[in-house]
Amino acid sequence: MERPRLTPRRFGAASEDFNHIDVRPYSTVIGAEIGGVDLSTPLEPATLAEIRRAFLDWKVLFFRGQHLTVVQHADLARHWGELYVNPHLPDAGIEQVARIVHDESDPGNENMWHSDATHWDKPPLGSLLRAVKVPEFGGDTLWADLGAAYDGLPQALKERLVGLTAIHTQPAPDALSAALLRRKGTRVRHSVAEHPLVREHPETGRPILFVNPVFTSHVVGLPSQDSSALLDLLFRQVSFPEYQVRFRWEVGSIAFWDNRSTVHYGVNDYFPSCRIMERATILGDRPFPPAAVGS
Repeated sequence: MERPRLTPRRFGAASEDFNHIDVRPYSTVIGAEIGGVDLSTPLEPATLAEIRRAFLDWKVLFFRGQHLTVVQHADLARHWGELYVNPHLPDAGIEQVARIVHDESDPGNENMWHSDATHWDKPPLGSLLRAVKVPEFGGDTLWADLGAAYDGLPQALKERLVGLTAIHTQPAPDALSAALLRRKGTRVRHSVAEHPLVREHPETGRPILFVNPVFTSHVVGLPSQDSSALLDLLFRQVSFPEYQVRFRWEVGSIAFWDNRSTVHYGVNDYFPSCRIMERATILGDRPFPPAAVGS
């Protein structure tokens, strides 16, 4: 396996290029903390525009000390699109915001690299996750930049990926999720989608590696052994810390990530402590392949 290669940031802006928010990058490729803004108040168009630009530049934005109500949380997320109502999770008081509770009776289970719901034909654009209660230590979340991971691939492998698609399938729900669905009267539907191994970001045009070990089942048209070998190689590519950022939560912290260009991993190292998060998820669009092979 080759060492990770970092290419110059083609889509980024310097922190001094922002006039209405403070931007503190966490790395050269992914993650920035945003200050100088109160997300509980109505945001001016210029401020929203700069948050959107930072979101596209850094793929995941972190805000601290933001004590929003559930309604304010949903209203903030709606700036980026229509919100998803999750039938698998209890809501936080309004159906557009899901409440995620892990404690000694329900340990955390997000500790696998994944993009959310890539088994949908149109996976989510992104999510805003807000910390309501956090453990004394542990419970961090990591994100990896799938654009930087793609850039770091050898050119020969990039060319091999052209035209290839993969099946993304929904894992069977665990017992708790299945019980919740039954209580809500919601049928468990098995969802399957086919997406390109490399997608083009619909706003930046950047080529992005679009696979994850939770939902990506196999490469279409390849023998099983070849498919597994290729996917394992691509999954390993995302595992390099050089493509990642790690965030330590505090009560009132918010992370806003681009689900189209990242995978994330919730570290399950806080059992049996309690961790309560609330999440608004924004509907997205259908992935399409890049017009040309990146170099």
